[in-house]
Amino acid sequence: MKSLKKAIATLLIFGAAAMPVTALAQDQSPVTLKGDVMAIETSVDENGNEITKLVEPALIVPGDRLMLAVEYSNGGSEPADNFVITNVVPAAVRFASDAPADLIVSVDGGTKWGTLDSLTIAEADGTERAAKPDDVTHVRWTLASIAPGDAGRVEYPAVIR
Repeated sequence: MKSLKKAIATLLIFGAAAMPVTALAQDQSPVTLKGDVMAIETSVDENGNEITKLVEPALIVPGDRLMLAVEYSNGGSEPADNFVITNVVPAAVRFASDAPADLIVSVDGGTKWGTLDSLTIAEADGTERAAKPDDVTHVRWTLASIAPGDAGRVEYPAVIR
């Protein structure tokens, strides 16, 4: 479903591009961002070993696993220090429960940030509960420095709702 991939990639990159870059406005930054969505395909080889690879999604349905990513590159002549990339988790997917535990996330629309195990959700009755992967609304990476000419990729796994 190319249109779904394109829609998720569009949401992904708009979420990333909306964040400020240190003191520079995003449109003045020499760092370029490109969103990417790949399906996570798992198979077993003839020896019984599990093989996982990222593939172009042909058809995705609820329960399928995706890898949402942002590729970045610094086309400028100066390093980009403390560069922040923030992605909105698209409504069509949920943050995967097996995502790396050290990812910085928000469960309240980007107000508070931390690792998932450090965040809570306020219930209607005033009580609080531990945040769950389904609660994640944003994912954030802070890159200490992107040298001129350097490029890289940040990513997180998600599941189609």
